[in-house]
Amino acid sequence: MSCIRLAAIILAFGLVAAPSQAKIPKVQLAEQTPAPAQPPDTSAPAPLQPGDAFGQEVTLTEYTIIYRTGESDWDSAFETILGDFKSLNAYFVKQGIKPSGPAMVIYTETDDKGFKFRAALPVAEPPKEAPTGDFAVGKSPSGKAFKFTHRGSYDAMDSTYEAITNYLDDKGVDAEDLFVEEYVTDPVTTSPDALVINVLVPVDK
Repeated sequence: MSCIRLAAIILAFGLVAAPSQAKIPKVQLAEQTPAPAQPPDTSAPAPLQPGDAFGQEVTLTEYTIIYRTGESDWDSAFETILGDFKSLNAYFVKQGIKPSGPAMVIYTETDDKGFKFRAALPVAEPPKEAPTGDFAVGKSPSGKAFKFTHRGSYDAMDSTYEAITNYLDDKGVDAEDLFVEEYVTDPVTTSPDALVINVLVPVDK
């Protein structure tokens, strides 16, 4: 039992013997050391900021994209996506292409075990030479959608998607079988707990 805890028990319950019965030795209480700083909680989204969207109706513009198709389980989701973005960045540098907008992930199929997706970068115009190998040219989703902002780590996305699901259910909105994550911050260079991601949910027309 520590000196600190013993002192607390004595104070709380008056367990002090009378002078005639026992002599209480003087105890030097140990100094309490400050608790070490705790790492930031990455299990919950960061608070939204003024101007962030949550349930904003938008119209998605169709963009030409260069993308790489992939699939992953949920446990290694962000690492897989990040690897594909790094590959895309390397391809763009090699080809001398510059993206015309933020990186995006287009989820084309999901289930309890994992998902299939396209990691994509928009371009102002199709490349002169069609990509080969793992890369392809396509179009981003377009039309009516709802926009939601997520701040914080990818690990905290579950909470954001739960809130999105509740919002859509409350509004009676029928979403399409795909959704898009638009990375406002560069996922390759941004600290994982400082990500800003717009979740775009296309809805049935």
